Amino acid sequence: MSLPPIPIRKIIHVDMDAFFASVEQRDNPDLRGKPLAVGGSPSQRGVVAAASYEARKFGVHSAMPSRTAVQRCPHLILVRPRFDVYREVSDQIHEIFNRYTDLVEPLSLDEAYLDVTENKLGMPSATLIAKEIKEAIFQETRLTASAGVSINKFLAKTASGINKPDGLTLITPDKAEAFIEKLPIEDFYGIGKVTAQKMHSYGIYNGADLKKLSEVDLIKKFGKTGSYYFRIVRAYDDRPVVANRIPKSIGAEESFAEDLADRYSMVAALEELAETVERRLDSNGTGGRTVTLKVKYGDYQQVTRSKTLNESIKSSHEIMKVVTTLMSATEIEQRNVRLLGVQVSSLDCDRDEQEYVQLTIEFA
Repeated sequence: MSLPPIPIRKIIHVDMDAFFASVEQRDNPDLRGKPLAVGGSPSQRGVVAAASYEARKFGVHSAMPSRTAVQRCPHLILVRPRFDVYREVSDQIHEIFNRYTDLVEPLSLDEAYLDVTENKLGMPSATLIAKEIKEAIFQETRLTASAGVSINKFLAKTASGINKPDGLTLITPDKAEAFIEKLPIEDFYGIGKVTAQKMHSYGIYNGADLKKLSEVDLIKKFGKTGSYYFRIVRAYDDRPVVANRIPKSIGAEESFAEDLADRYSMVAALEELAETVERRLDSNGTGGRTVTLKVKYGDYQQVTRSKTLNESIKSSHEIMKVVTTLMSATEIEQRNVRLLGVQVSSLDCDRDEQEYVQLTIEFA
């Protein structure tokens, strides 16, 4: 099938290099050049939030239990996170982004998409803008960032990870499809280990292999996501950069140093989480109709239970009424609990649709 034409945009994806760890090494010279992880203590079931490049050589990475990280790298230095500092630095970085465009879509504290098709300085080259942004970040924060430049989000994000750290990679429109055809399937953004293994079982190892399958075949093998694969492998990604992106859900969770073993302590923890969710909903000016309870038992088994209401809610009292009902659908009173989470989704905030026009693009 032929795909409809889409606007060609100038998209930059900026990703800070080992952000949390790099901030710690910047602020403490004694940590520079050493394997470092930002995270909790192994004795308290801590998890690695970020790892320096020196630590990554030993197989240490984010989301890894701190205990495992220390086993892989016995001389690893563990540092407690300072999120207030990371947010402050993130604000500095976003201020730099906003010098060039208001179309900035943050993905986290340390990465964002920028649409510079039409930018504040009238610069014709997206690559030059990315270079200036990287230089400004380094001059003003003493930290390095990697950037990817291309015609859409998928290619820009893929490009930013090619030459890390401190990289700058351009994928031009005329080379987009050829680039994707050579890309290993594991390197496709949005394809995890499990999906990659499934694709291998079908003989799909790179973009060229994926491109051989029709959209119908891909849907049969991978469900609705098959349509996404069909488009992406043809460099077709029409998602716009959305400024001030509102999340699809708002929640909070907590992992406990010691398992909770009684209902009283669990309810107390859930009430605190519900209050946090209320504050976050309020700061986003929204409410939601679906409440989800997340429970991870002491043996690491995880379950979620959800309920969708007829009307939107936002107060912690209303959230807890639903959470209390959902608790009865779990084994929360028969088993120890190591993590609890509360989430509100089906939010009532609407995004304004943005219109885009076809433009002639100069990337180099």
